[in-house]
Amino acid sequence: MASLNPLSTLCLSYLLLLTLFLSLAEPAITSSKSTKIGQGYRLISIQDDPNGAITGLLQVKEKNDIYGSDIPLLRFYVKHETESRLRVHITDAKSKRWEVPYDLLPREQPSPLKQNIKRLKKNSLSVSEHSSSELVFSYTSDPFSFAVKRKSNGDTLFDSNSNESDPFGPLVFKDQYLEISTKLPKDASLYGLGENSQPHGIKLYPNDPYTLYTTDVAAINLNTDLYGSHPVYMDLRNHEGGKPNAHGVLLLNSNGMDVFYKGTSLTYKIIGGVLDFYFFAGPTPLSVVDQYTSFIGRPAPMPYWAFGFHQCRWGYHNLSVVEDVVENYNKAKIPLDVIWNDDDHMDGHKDFTLNPVNYPRPKLLNFLERIHNIGMKYIVIIDPGIAVNSSYGVYQRGMANDVFIKHEGEPFLAQVWPGAVYFPDFLNPKTVSWWGDEIRRFHELVPVDGLWIDMNEASNFCSGKCTIPTGKVCPSGTGPGWVCCLDCKNITSTRWDDPPYKINASGLQAPIGFKTIATSAVHYNGILEYDAHSIYGFSQTIATHKALQGLQGKRPFILTRSTYVGSGKYAAHWTGDNQGTWENLRYSISTMLNFGIFGVPMVGSDICGFYPQPTEELCNRWIEVGAFYPFSRDHANYYSPRQELYQWETVAESARNALGMRYKLLPYLYTLNYEAHISGAPIARPLFFSFPTYIECYSLSTQFLLGSSLMISPVLEQGKTEVDALFPPGTWYSLFDLTQVIVSKDGTNVTLNAPLHVVNVHLYQNSILPMQQGGMISKDARMTPFSLIVTFPAGANEGEAKGNLFLDDDELPEMKLGNGYSTYIDFHASVKEGTVKVWSQVQEGKFALDKGWVIDTINVLGLNGNGAIGTIEINGKPTNVKIDTTKQNYIHGRGDGEKNIVMVGMKGLNIPVGKSFAMTWKMGS
Repeated sequence: MASLNPLSTLCLSYLLLLTLFLSLAEPAITSSKSTKIGQGYRLISIQDDPNGAITGLLQVKEKNDIYGSDIPLLRFYVKHETESRLRVHITDAKSKRWEVPYDLLPREQPSPLKQNIKRLKKNSLSVSEHSSSELVFSYTSDPFSFAVKRKSNGDTLFDSNSNESDPFGPLVFKDQYLEISTKLPKDASLYGLGENSQPHGIKLYPNDPYTLYTTDVAAINLNTDLYGSHPVYMDLRNHEGGKPNAHGVLLLNSNGMDVFYKGTSLTYKIIGGVLDFYFFAGPTPLSVVDQYTSFIGRPAPMPYWAFGFHQCRWGYHNLSVVEDVVENYNKAKIPLDVIWNDDDHMDGHKDFTLNPVNYPRPKLLNFLERIHNIGMKYIVIIDPGIAVNSSYGVYQRGMANDVFIKHEGEPFLAQVWPGAVYFPDFLNPKTVSWWGDEIRRFHELVPVDGLWIDMNEASNFCSGKCTIPTGKVCPSGTGPGWVCCLDCKNITSTRWDDPPYKINASGLQAPIGFKTIATSAVHYNGILEYDAHSIYGFSQTIATHKALQGLQGKRPFILTRSTYVGSGKYAAHWTGDNQGTWENLRYSISTMLNFGIFGVPMVGSDICGFYPQPTEELCNRWIEVGAFYPFSRDHANYYSPRQELYQWETVAESARNALGMRYKLLPYLYTLNYEAHISGAPIARPLFFSFPTYIECYSLSTQFLLGSSLMISPVLEQGKTEVDALFPPGTWYSLFDLTQVIVSKDGTNVTLNAPLHVVNVHLYQNSILPMQQGGMISKDARMTPFSLIVTFPAGANEGEAKGNLFLDDDELPEMKLGNGYSTYIDFHASVKEGTVKVWSQVQEGKFALDKGWVIDTINVLGLNGNGAIGTIEINGKPTNVKIDTTKQNYIHGRGDGEKNIVMVGMKGLNIPVGKSFAMTWKMGS
């Protein structure tokens, strides 16, 4: 659920309100051509710090009053924090400025400035170089600029130097306006800077606006700020004749900003805070994300059931409807692991309550006992807005603990679903404790298995300073709940509510306090909402995670809408109020791939769209994509017709097919979850992660990888029964039909058949994919026998393949090897001179042995031969197993008619997963 509902009604009310605000607002500067606002700064002194850093003082060259007065003296600090991470921090030398709190995002604090700093006597160039670092820092003193280069090839990764021919000006640093730019080469491909729907695809598109400011504006969601703020980008370059080089750049700043990308330059325009840059050396896309998440926090471990299918709807009016949904999924033979409630279960939309009539507690507890017994889970929504209601215990305890954000000394009044609300201040330690206690109380009332935190940008149905109207009920109960019914007046008298520079908020230069918390409101210790706005959802996520961690010792599952740098350490994300359109189906792939780069790998979009009603064909195609999202959930709007996957028989068939494959892939997805947790590796990835030298895939946004080698090529257009798919160089095998082979010598496009119930999924060469037999619930599917699919380059006389598998007690808080409740297996295979070998190396095998897991089947693909095979030996002993040899067919490639390739399948192996094994045989020629 969110504040956005039927598109026509909402957009009209939204635009009417926005027009009123804009009539009072100063016009924004929207051009990316920056007037040179100042002459920049000169470096006047510098020193080496004992901790290996460089510290210096910058003095403004010439003051002006455009967007406010320049800060006269800045302090800059540079340090190689690791061999692959460089930090450049610039702030006011005399006064403390707002930064992302160090307790929310733990990191090293810059050392204090010393008094005996030496003075510079002339304009000079100096270099900071760590002996083992790939990154080299250099600066020019007058006007001050800095550059970051790659040591190995001399590439300039960031360069803020400006001259008369540059499209941007020098460094600008005012209280409410910061500006800095970098030059970029023409061959740089950029990714990131979200959350943004990016209609042109995952690769950043020159001249599209990128505004970062957490906002609930999904009805107008093209090229505008959305629910999250992630001021980080990845730069991938592939020089002719050279190796690809990727690096990452994070500007750790939570204030609103516009980022203008012109193709050969990138300019930040920020309305506060500090310049705190972190550079990540890469050089591969995967290593960039590894280095980035090592800094911001590794992604949270998810329970196994979270990778099952989820069903939700805003509008399950009573418990019997929820019970009916679960039963109908079972009747339709469509897998389902988690059933959700939007706010329908609440009493008057109030957090941590139950509707006594529609969701009576005894009946709900009975229902939960039944689904828990078969392994299903239950999750409900909570919003940050706490109803202003003197008879409401949550409100009473919140007031007693003084936990709410203030405005002019009183709790800031807003409106969301329950009517008038106050917003908890999660920067206040007392609020975190109170919030945890409310979650504990609710969990005792209803033993939910996770929490869904929504509307936490924060979303507000009103704007400005509001009071509760006298003499009428608000909301009335007869009109739409999202229409503001408080008495409100605009706040434009403060520089926080009306800053000198207007970011492109909401895509329409809306005032930054529009339909959210007033930016002059105050948090704990005098922190302004102006500064902390975009970390509101992040702070709520951390508080929620802390609370759930203390319940029953289980691994928390949290789904959050608003995110910031580091949110992936605590929660999963869905992409908010998407629309049931073909365009939104396509956008979902780009957004999912971006969040993998942002360090939030557990991500997905509302399957079939949140609103309006999707067509039957669209819902067919959407489940074929959504079945392969890391987070796979169907969710619909209150005002849309029902769209559970069983509502159309054609969709049910597509769901059984696509989700049937997902449930076989659950061990692979869970292993990717482990890899994400230990290295940040995204679960869903752009193709360039595995093929960084193949430039043709740099802008590809219609296909994606799960892990390094499983490629999804869905239909994304109405009326299509074929899909034109790009295949990077190598051999690819259809996962649904292992006999079908595509050989792409240098990379090519292939037209694939894709009738209504078919989604194309291909496995790359040199892979070993662990699978199970599937099932209706992940708990049951997890206990079925394993199979391995081993892929070699088609017809190769020599080759190697590898894969891995992680297994653990998935509800333990920690996800790690060596705790006595986990097992890790490396799988290997080789073929050489006709001898095939498949083997495993097991670490901590006891857990898998105790569970009784076995490998029943191994299929080896792409072998050169006539199908005859010699005696199979396992651990050096001959064995009799059922063997099938099947000829494989080229859909594309080769064409020479000379290569006979076969798949060798062995069934009934009964090999314990928890013990290392080695299997060998000889292929007949």
